[in-house]
Amino acid sequence: MSYIRPSLVNEEIYHVVSRAVGDTVVYVDESDFYRGIFSIYEFNNNKRVEIWERRRARNRFKKQEKEAVGRPTSHLSEYPDERDRLVDILAFSFMPNHLHLILKQLKDNGITEFMKKVNGGYAKYFNEKYKRMGHLFNKFRAVHIKDDNQLRTSFLYVHANLISMIEPGWKEKGIKNPKKVKEFLENNKRHSYVDYLGKKVFPSVTQRELFLEFMNGPEGCKAGVDNWIKNKNKHDSEELAL
Repeated sequence: MSYIRPSLVNEEIYHVVSRAVGDTVVYVDESDFYRGIFSIYEFNNNKRVEIWERRRARNRFKKQEKEAVGRPTSHLSEYPDERDRLVDILAFSFMPNHLHLILKQLKDNGITEFMKKVNGGYAKYFNEKYKRMGHLFNKFRAVHIKDDNQLRTSFLYVHANLISMIEPGWKEKGIKNPKKVKEFLENNKRHSYVDYLGKKVFPSVTQRELFLEFMNGPEGCKAGVDNWIKNKNKHDSEELAL
C-alpha cells in the first residue's frame, strides 16, 4: 500500500518516524546515540547550522563556566539557546534502526526542513565513521495528532517503544516482566520519558509543558506508562506505528 504523507500545518502536532534504509542499525553505540541527541537539538534551527562551530562554542562555554564557578556544566539547558526553532520537540525515542518524534510545527515547512537537516547531518557523520556511502534514511513518515485520545496514545506509544530492546515481540506476546520493563524505561536515556519524570537528562531538547499539563505532571506521565505496561494496551497503536 502506498503511503501519502499528510499536510504539515503550523501549530499542529505530528508523530514522525524516520527509519533507516534496509532497517540498518544506525545507533550502534552510545556515541552514536549522543550524536543523535546532539543532532535533533542543534539542527532544530531555522538558521544555517555548522555542527563543529556549535560544538566548539559549547566547549568554550563549558570551559568558561568551569573557570568562573569551579564546576563543569552538564546539560544542554545551561548553554545559551540562540536557535530559531523549526519545531517543538515534544517527545523522542531512539530505536536501533529508527527514530520516533512527536513534533509541533512552528514554521512553514518546518518539520520537513528539520528532518532533512537531522537525517542528512547524521548520515554524513555515520557514513564517515563506518566507511559507508549512500542514503541512510528512508523518507520520514508522519501521523497527524487530531484529538486528545490520539495525543495521549502517542505519548505512551513513543515512550513504550524501547521495551522491544529487552522484550522483543512484547506487542504481540505481552510483557513477561513488568517490573524490569518499568525500571528499564525509567532509567534509559534514549527517550524523553526520563526528563518527563523530572530527572533532567536532556532537558532542553524537548518542550514538555504541553504534555506535562495534559498528563497531569510527572506522576501522571508515570501512571500512564505504568498502566500501558500493565495492560499492554494496543488501542490506536496500529496507526501510530506507521
